[in-house]
Amino acid sequence: MKAITESGRRSRDWLRQQGLVVRSWHHAAVLLGLAQTLAIMAQMGLIAWLVHALVVEQVPYFNLLWPGAGLALVILLRALAQAAQERCGQRASARVRQQVREQLASYWAELGPVRLADRSSASLTNQWVEQVEALDGYYARYLPQQWLALLSPLAILLLVFWLDWLAALFLLFAAPLIPLFMALVGMSAEKISQQHVLEAGRLAGHFLDRVRSLTSLQLFGQVGAATHSVALAAERYRAVTMRTLRVAFLSSAVLEFFASVAIAVAAMYIGFGLLGYIQYGPAAQLTLFSGLFILLLAPEFFQPLRSLAQSYHDRAAALGAADGLCALQLESAANRVQTGSLTPGADANNIHIQNLALAYPGRGRVLEGITLEIARGQVVALVGPSGSGKSSLLHCIAGFVQPDDGSLSLFGQAPGQQAIAWLGQRPFLIQGSWADNLHLTAPQADAAGMLRAIDAVGLGPLLATQPRGLETPLGEGGRGLSGGQAQRLALARVWLSDAELVLLDEPTASLDQQSEAEVIEALRGLAGSGRTLIIATHHPALMALAERRIELVKGRLVDG
Repeated sequence: MKAITESGRRSRDWLRQQGLVVRSWHHAAVLLGLAQTLAIMAQMGLIAWLVHALVVEQVPYFNLLWPGAGLALVILLRALAQAAQERCGQRASARVRQQVREQLASYWAELGPVRLADRSSASLTNQWVEQVEALDGYYARYLPQQWLALLSPLAILLLVFWLDWLAALFLLFAAPLIPLFMALVGMSAEKISQQHVLEAGRLAGHFLDRVRSLTSLQLFGQVGAATHSVALAAERYRAVTMRTLRVAFLSSAVLEFFASVAIAVAAMYIGFGLLGYIQYGPAAQLTLFSGLFILLLAPEFFQPLRSLAQSYHDRAAALGAADGLCALQLESAANRVQTGSLTPGADANNIHIQNLALAYPGRGRVLEGITLEIARGQVVALVGPSGSGKSSLLHCIAGFVQPDDGSLSLFGQAPGQQAIAWLGQRPFLIQGSWADNLHLTAPQADAAGMLRAIDAVGLGPLLATQPRGLETPLGEGGRGLSGGQAQRLALARVWLSDAELVLLDEPTASLDQQSEAEVIEALRGLAGSGRTLIIATHHPALMALAERRIELVKGRLVDG
């Protein structure tokens, strides 16, 4: 229970922090809501006066033209104030959602591909779309309505007190019961909404995993079992969604019940007072004008609370989304690379690594006491048995993970402050044309530059056979190319990039002998281009490309 309370407090603090940038929009929305309340009071007063003038005072219709025009003007002002209030709320919501998405992109960049590797793209997409969109109603409607649910009924209550204090007491006694029961309902709504967000992410990831594995599932005859598992996940999500809706309907039903009872009591009092059956208190002074005015104001007294109840589910949804987003923020802060300021005289022509140490949860130290200096333009091979820490050292140099100890400087800058080129074992290729994939790292590259890069990696003859040239489409992951061809297309992106530092993690792994030879030949050309290459490899041909070998054994440097 303490952990849940702490999580809820952290989520509320996070929501409040995000809303600081749009306080002016929320203040404007509240002021426009109060203007709308004043227009409602004027509208109901004019309606009551017109009815009283026609029924009791028998005023000619001609004499009511100007009050009628005033009533039309007040209704117009009310509509304009409502539209402007909604506009301010939407602008506030849009600004916050844009800010949260910018923060998400920053958090993902800080965590890096290593720490995000265990999260499915469906889960990340759910965060980017569903969880961020869940904040919309909270900032657009709920936050301004919080103040209006207090200020608007208070303004109406003061007017009713002036007209008839006993009728005002009926409204006053009913009003506190509504937020009390809403708070009780909201305690369970917050927990259910958090579960709703969690199940949505699970369902998205579960479904995407089954779609990606469809070929394997068909080969092993497990399509039926996979379909059944997706159906079970969808049923769990449906059950959570229905529980969320039940809570939302319950909160509205509680409000409507107490509001209806209070309005009915006020109507009975005014009716019996006008008929002369009630003589005590201010009932004797009731007139058609004051009685009708109070009756017209009674539903408007509860309307801000109704609106708050309708948007109360938005608060629960926002808290559920904030729980996951806040957890990501804390994880990012815990792993953020501390760039700091460089010491005066830092060498801009070398990579300096001093006493570097890194540990992973459950694995202990994977790097310990690494001290290196690599000159600009040097080609270095990181060698050693599997699990010796070669990839982890590359991840630290790239800025993908934060080392636990030591310092690291790349040509006078901290990791992550300058562009690097990365080529791993499996190239990242998107569904699109050859040109689309090359533009990932060089958006401004022209056709001539792309063709030069293609020739540099030995793919020129293959491209010449393609009917559409650079516009030839490729499937996701490079479908349509062999493993070696896909790896060389990814290498062509490195050629196009402006990065001076190129990190390669087992670039020839899982390739056949011919493809391996083609990739090595392309890397030989890259090694002679003057860039700094650091290659983690077991392959003798790649080691032969290097001017220097650095051996790691169990996370420790053997020979620098």
